[in-house]
Amino acid sequence: MANNTNFQLKKNKKPFIWIIAVLVVAVIAAAVFYVKSKGSDTVVFGDTLKVHFEPAMAGEERIIQYVAKNIAPDYGIKIEAVGLQDPVQADRAVADGQYAATIYQHQWWLKQVVDANGFDLTPVFPIFQWGFGIYSDKHQSIDELPEGAVVVVPVDGANQGQALWLLQREGLIDLNENIEPRVAKIRDIVSNPRNFQFKELDLLTLPRILDSVDAAVGYVLQFDAGKIPREKGILFPPPPRTFASQLVIGTKFLDDLQIKKLQQAFADPRLREYLETTDDPLVQGVLTPVSDN
Repeated sequence: MANNTNFQLKKNKKPFIWIIAVLVVAVIAAAVFYVKSKGSDTVVFGDTLKVHFEPAMAGEERIIQYVAKNIAPDYGIKIEAVGLQDPVQADRAVADGQYAATIYQHQWWLKQVVDANGFDLTPVFPIFQWGFGIYSDKHQSIDELPEGAVVVVPVDGANQGQALWLLQREGLIDLNENIEPRVAKIRDIVSNPRNFQFKELDLLTLPRILDSVDAAVGYVLQFDAGKIPREKGILFPPPPRTFASQLVIGTKFLDDLQIKKLQQAFADPRLREYLETTDDPLVQGVLTPVSDN
């Protein structure tokens, strides 16, 4: 009997030891997970700050690279240009602090994105403006546009307003005076003396259909990307300041020391001088200094 009792006691200790070990491991794992999850909302910007540009807009990358090479070192930071094709995901990344800023959008496009997604973003100040104009494969000037000409404008609200505002400033149409021009739609045209037929298309499609319409209104960079010669542009008026590209930053990071340095770098007057004097074909005439009106 004595031998059997000793055997039973030894056998019962093993599961108890294993249970304790499993519990200890589980507690440690839970503690590690808790610490990590508590710190996951904290964003710390290092010396290298990622600034987003839209890959289809190569001039934006050149601007970031210019600031990174010629200006940022004077403010004690490094800047890396990051291209992400999906602009909504880029704005999300800026709001979350994965990127320090983005430079690809004017304030009205940003408003559309924020209203639709609830991102907490702040446009800090304008950096540059996109060349914007009227192109034609058939006519040499806007005066040559015939009665009933087919004119294509961007389909998205923010850029359609800019296109129609341009046409109004040139006396080609009149818009409803009760509608703010920047948000105007085709339906807001109240006077169309030449009976233009307006069509809506995505910006990226405009260059591809130019030979089948009388005129198209859009960004120089889109037509450059579509291999449309600048000579096909029949009007390049100064764009309104309200459509200037903005340096956009996640609102909760505005007071971060590194982000303040980033703002100082992009506000440096050397950037405007670069836009005024560069002969880089990806920038000259495509991205211009911010206008005064």
